[in-house]
Amino acid sequence: MKAKKIPSVSAFRFLTHSIQILKNPLPFHHKNFETKGDTFRLKLGFGKSVIFSRDAGLAQYALQKNHRNYTKSPIQTRDLAKYVGHGLLTSEGELWQKQRKLIQPAFHKKQLINLLDTINSAIKLELTKIETGKPKDIFPVFNDLAFQTVVKSLFSSAVNQKEINKLQNITEAAQQMLVKELRQPYLIWWFKLSGTIKKHIAETEEARAILMKLVYERRNSGKREDDLLDMLLDARYEDGSVMEDRQLIDEILILFTAGHETTSNALTFTCELLARNPDIQEKLFEEVIFAEVNSETLMDFIKNLSFTKNVIEESLRLYPPAYFIDRVNIENDEFDGMFIPKNSNLLFSLLEIHTNPANWEEPQKFRPERFSDVNPNHFSGQYFPFGAGPRMCIGNNFAMYEMILAIAEIIKTYKIAEKKTSIEMKPLITLKPKNAILEFNFR
Repeated sequence: MKAKKIPSVSAFRFLTHSIQILKNPLPFHHKNFETKGDTFRLKLGFGKSVIFSRDAGLAQYALQKNHRNYTKSPIQTRDLAKYVGHGLLTSEGELWQKQRKLIQPAFHKKQLINLLDTINSAIKLELTKIETGKPKDIFPVFNDLAFQTVVKSLFSSAVNQKEINKLQNITEAAQQMLVKELRQPYLIWWFKLSGTIKKHIAETEEARAILMKLVYERRNSGKREDDLLDMLLDARYEDGSVMEDRQLIDEILILFTAGHETTSNALTFTCELLARNPDIQEKLFEEVIFAEVNSETLMDFIKNLSFTKNVIEESLRLYPPAYFIDRVNIENDEFDGMFIPKNSNLLFSLLEIHTNPANWEEPQKFRPERFSDVNPNHFSGQYFPFGAGPRMCIGNNFAMYEMILAIAEIIKTYKIAEKKTSIEMKPLITLKPKNAILEFNFR
């Protein structure tokens, strides 16, 4: 039986839309999906190409069912790694397996319970910085909130605000540089020749120095904080050895990069959706008040916020912060009659999968109830906010606890003024909100 040919988009079309792609590639990709189908090949020139797909079945096949034949692409293992090192997010093979086994226990639900007070305190402190009574861009507040939460969960109170600002600025600048590299591959020669890449790599070494100082201070203090840093320092490989310093810093950098960026995006998009759905805000408020009265611990409180969780899940469906997942197949493969030559670069668009009418009823509508009262695995084959399979995000529980507590605190304290304009997106390495101007008022 003859294999189905993957439809292609020419390199000429790619180059003629290069300015648009640099600003926002989503409309370009969406049009290709609509005209070419759920999977297409984008030719980049010089014999290079990328296979884009919004086929949920193919994504599940590559990420879960046949994951051994699919590895992360050089975008993460090389391009991102040069800025944040070879931690869980950017490593592959034996190194990844070794690190995942070592670090996984630190993110077990039982361990995270010990961090809930720290997470909740950081959230409450940052939310006091919301200015009420006038429209403001809310993203900076949530960006700081998510970064502070990661910092305090890692280092307790050992890091000062100047160091936090430095770490935040360096990680965000490195991300913006990587976006330029990926969307303007024809300018790589200039980025290298001009020293731009070298400058950003040098700045990441500054971040490493700050983190190493914090690690040395903790080791020498002899004091336990029972935070994530202590858990990482306590971790032992099967032979009883500990992580080398360079590897430890790589893992911490990954936690900073992946741990705050995605959460701040998700919280902002969730509030944007709530501004356009005041009835959902009131339903959340009733649930939060009920949960406060009927919960003895923070974990009880989180478990009692089932509708709040549904709201966040629906927000992650419509605006997944990690909106693309990349893979390369090691050997030739075939899926649904489609031949995939080995070493093909595949990019799965979670944004398209999550809003594909083939997967969802009324896919563009904000309907949190779609996640209510269903089998937890009901949407597993078409919903990937934290990835899927063995490479699923290790911090998914941490992120969900943080977001549930944050939305609960926001709704308990504030009303978000109604807004009717469309929600804007800014796709970088993660899907970021754009012009998230909201007005908060005290209840």
